[in-house]
Amino acid sequence: MAGARAIPPALDGHGPDRFLWALDKLATSMEWLQRNSRRKPVEAVDRDIPLEVSEVRVEADDVVSLRLTGEGLLPAWQPGAHLDVVLPSGRKRQYSLCGDPGDRRYYRIAVRRIADGEGGSREVHDELRPGSRIVARGPRNAFPFVTAEKYLFIAGGIGVTPILPMVRTAAARGADWRFVYTGRSRESLPFLGELAELDQERVWIRPDTEFGIPASGAELLEHAPAGAAVYCCGPIPMITGIRVDLPGSAADSLHWERFSAPPIVDGEPFTVELARTGREVQVPADRSALEAISEVLPQVSYSCRQGFCGTCHVRVLGGAVDHRAREADDHMAICVSRSAGRVVLDL
Repeated sequence: MAGARAIPPALDGHGPDRFLWALDKLATSMEWLQRNSRRKPVEAVDRDIPLEVSEVRVEADDVVSLRLTGEGLLPAWQPGAHLDVVLPSGRKRQYSLCGDPGDRRYYRIAVRRIADGEGGSREVHDELRPGSRIVARGPRNAFPFVTAEKYLFIAGGIGVTPILPMVRTAAARGADWRFVYTGRSRESLPFLGELAELDQERVWIRPDTEFGIPASGAELLEHAPAGAAVYCCGPIPMITGIRVDLPGSAADSLHWERFSAPPIVDGEPFTVELARTGREVQVPADRSALEAISEVLPQVSYSCRQGFCGTCHVRVLGGAVDHRAREADDHMAICVSRSAGRVVLDL
């Protein structure tokens, strides 16, 4: 579908100029991703759903899936939806639903252990067992699956979780679809057994261990049917490569979700005053207001951490906001937006 974007001849090779060029391209793409999300805000879902872990299965190296059941039928969901999960420790995490949207007897999520993370994935792996109880909020959908005649699905590692229900739905609808699944190795890729049940002429498994290097955006896009809607979920470098190598004329066909907060572009330190207590919070150049505020106000609400769901929008009582999401002038999306110096929030 797309050829690799050419590197200026003077930068061809492996010297420092090429490295600086690559950093510039990455920064430009990250800024585009932050400022140009086309998603509609996620509809607020305030209900708490008590759930019990009924099954834990090993799906790949350092990946387990959890089958979650409640009392009676669970709220309906569509491909791309996620749950806000409150773990027994009180940690809040977001996990994509990767089961069957048509079966409301249970939810399924999958979690990769992040050894040097903030502890949520380790808690899931080390402490949750059949019979464990958690609370979920949602489902919410920040990654809606639109109707199209043709699709290209791209998943990187655990990014398969929102993509898998989309692939199945596209197949059930008789759409023209292709699926590209990449990661470190086959052993690290969850749900390969389930994918084997699909039309294998439409599925390409691409482990780095078998191809030598991670795939470029151009390589991942090669399998797209003409005019296809492109859905991708995975690490930031993968999404950046797809964004850079996708032709400009096809930009509106791209739908993406990453499973980490976006990097901060051109960040400057600023101060947040929490009006209800008068407390001041210093936000460093390399951290979000949400991260800094959460350290003193752990109950602050958030969900997507990418600027589109609206969960973390807070009323602004004073100061100027550098809006990096689609929020009203009198509100601030504290997960991505910043201030030029000082801002007073209704917290």
